[in-house]
Amino acid sequence: MVNKSNKNLNSGKDGNSGVARRTFLGAAGTGAVATTFAGCLGGSDGDGITIGHLGPLEITQGLGSERSAELAIEEINEDGGIMDEEVDLISEDTRADPSTAQDEASRLINQENVDVLIGTFSSEVSLNIMDMVTENGVPYIVTGSASPAIIENSVGSDYEANKNIFRSGPINSFYQAEAMGGYADYLSDRHGWNTFAYLADDAAWTDPFTNNLPDELESRGYDVVYEEELSTEIDDFTPVMNTLQEEDPDAVFRFFAHIIGAEMLGQWHQRELEFGIEGIHVASMTPDFYELSEGAATYETTSQSGAAGTTEITGETLDFVDRYQSFVEDDEDAPDLPMYMGFNTYDAVYLYREAVEEAGTADYGSNLDDIVDAMLGLDYTGTAGQISFYEEGDDYPHDVQEERNGDGVITNFPITQWLPEGGLECVYPEQHRTEEHVAPNWMN
Repeated sequence: MVNKSNKNLNSGKDGNSGVARRTFLGAAGTGAVATTFAGCLGGSDGDGITIGHLGPLEITQGLGSERSAELAIEEINEDGGIMDEEVDLISEDTRADPSTAQDEASRLINQENVDVLIGTFSSEVSLNIMDMVTENGVPYIVTGSASPAIIENSVGSDYEANKNIFRSGPINSFYQAEAMGGYADYLSDRHGWNTFAYLADDAAWTDPFTNNLPDELESRGYDVVYEEELSTEIDDFTPVMNTLQEEDPDAVFRFFAHIIGAEMLGQWHQRELEFGIEGIHVASMTPDFYELSEGAATYETTSQSGAAGTTEITGETLDFVDRYQSFVEDDEDAPDLPMYMGFNTYDAVYLYREAVEEAGTADYGSNLDDIVDAMLGLDYTGTAGQISFYEEGDDYPHDVQEERNGDGVITNFPITQWLPEGGLECVYPEQHRTEEHVAPNWMN
């Protein structure tokens, strides 16, 4: 029996792309789709529960998410299903393309009559299918996209019309920018690093970092010596690295989901540039990135939900990773770890089960308010952290809440570091740390 007596219902309620196995996510464009309305609005009719999953299945993030959903559903069916009904999964490939994602989401809703949508990786994809999902009213739990605009443009702008939309993780990139400020404090305390540079993909998910992180760092007493958004089509990092060398930061906070960044890492090591490379690098989350980068990933860090299974964030984290690895043991396509999106997707499947069983219905066409109220009543111990949602009237209604320690520091944003010989450890925050952060050996 796994987890899942996790019925921590709080009745009163106190409370982005990786290195691909085949190819890499390109910059997302825009698209349009003809929207049709669902003829059937939700299950619980004795025919079983159907979960629709959307993700870019040509890259490891999407595959990890899909396999994590499959594992959760296998476990749930072994445990009696949802409301005693068998659960099925239909997973579709968005190709990280908004137009493709709209077509697939429409098909899942209107032809497959799914009871809930879970997934989506790129923020551009999530934003582009929002209107259609809202018009159909199907519950939708976003598990891979971090732009706060997903909530701001939907539940946050018209609550009644968009209340079917939730986000189970990671914390949105507005709070991620604040969390990076706390991480800068740690780097300053440990290494005396007090000057920083900032680089980011020119993409929706990085806007909050661009708008907030430099000020966040300066408000904490640090100097920000360089800021730049980079084209996702960049193919020559030499000018960027030359500029960074001239500006002489102690560390570079870079936020790459669309940019692989292997060339940047290669130059960093070859030239032994005197700064750390920190922040978020989605490509570096893949289990084989160290080998793919030929060791150039050594010393770089990235934040990722679940901390890549390096540490027991909750009592569920490491057990889930063990079960996932057994589940994909003979699966040559699946990544060896769930990836950050896999943690969030696995949790989302169980969140949905908890909510509809509490509501007593999966019929969102007639009882959406009951399902929404049950979701808002959850205080759920997930694999990536304790999960509860902001409510109507909050800045980010239906978004996963950030966790804070007694000093107000955000703690559900773990950061991992590749160490020499390919070891991966959690270096932040303190309560989840498995090793202290290591500066590049040429900086000692």
